[in-house]
Amino acid sequence: MRFIRETGSLIGIGLRSLPRRLDVALVAVAGFLGVVLVFVSVLSIAQGFSRTVRATGVPGVALVLRKGAAAELSSDLTQNEAQVIGGEPGVRPGSKGPWISPELLVVISRTERHTRIESNVPMRGVTPMAFRLHPHFHLVAGRLFRPGLNEVIVGRSAAERFTGLALGDHFESGHLLWHVVGIFTDAGGIHSSEIWADLPTLEGTFHRGDNFSSLYVALRRPADYTRFKTAVEHDPRLTVQVEPEMRYFAKQARTLARFIDVAGTIILVLMGLGAIFAALNTMYAVVSDRTREIATLRILGFGRAPILAAVLIESLLFALVGGALGSALAYLGFNGYEASTLSNFSQIVFRFQVTGPLMATGILDALILGLIGGLLPALRAARLAPADAIRTL
Repeated sequence: MRFIRETGSLIGIGLRSLPRRLDVALVAVAGFLGVVLVFVSVLSIAQGFSRTVRATGVPGVALVLRKGAAAELSSDLTQNEAQVIGGEPGVRPGSKGPWISPELLVVISRTERHTRIESNVPMRGVTPMAFRLHPHFHLVAGRLFRPGLNEVIVGRSAAERFTGLALGDHFESGHLLWHVVGIFTDAGGIHSSEIWADLPTLEGTFHRGDNFSSLYVALRRPADYTRFKTAVEHDPRLTVQVEPEMRYFAKQARTLARFIDVAGTIILVLMGLGAIFAALNTMYAVVSDRTREIATLRILGFGRAPILAAVLIESLLFALVGGALGSALAYLGFNGYEASTLSNFSQIVFRFQVTGPLMATGILDALILGLIGGLLPALRAARLAPADAIRTL
């Protein structure tokens, strides 16, 4: 009880004297604020991109690519292979044939609205079956393209970010003039960054014959995946690889997310060192400024432990304020901010996500830095003998 009472008294005395040393306190708070602001903002990129990718795909859909292909853009399949795959065990049957969606993915160049920089935008050729196998697809404006015509529908993220992709616009690609007749969303998935067109029309435009990039296959049940994969990959007529749709897109995000996590950690360490030194300077200045006060308190019988705890708690308070402000500023400034990243040579549009757990992690990191930065000054204050302190008066 005595320890708690003395510690509380010392904290109260320190807070009341805060206006007198506000400048050094603000330096410490600013250091923690800067660390957390940058740390949370950087990691919100990985959060947003991962969330966009995780929103793509549904259980029970398999993705078939050419064996050895790392992504759809580097894959090439034929109609004969699609017919063989459609007859494999586990494929969902339909009144008009198996639920399979051959899709061709190419990239075209478009200009970003704000930066005026040319960027690659994915353009996907699909058949009507694609609208069944991509259940998150939702047409929000206009109409669907008509087969055989140079008409496209554009994901809302792409329409908002690039020129010439708004409803009613025309753009040139592959020596053809394309007409935007619809805008769609994909529940926040990466298809919202794409342009969709009629598959045979796109194949002819880019001289692909009847070849396409990938085959999306709806299974009878998600549990049929292993049976389907085994049958397809052991069929001597096929040279393909099979992966769950959701796992494929999650894998596409893993490299970028890992890079951002490493970058965020490096930034935290480098800026954290600066924050620790700022906290050290601040708390040493506090201890030096309060030498007389500490001497008086020691003479009055205050123990070393309460003094140690009070100085540490003061440092933690600076860290808490800086961390909370940094997290709040990161949320206000970056949450929902739209950006794009290069994924497999095409631009994927996503939004920064400053989540509650990410903000809490930033504040916790600030508290750890505050504890480290306040420890040595706190030990110095606790070891200060009354006689030595009086001699400095």
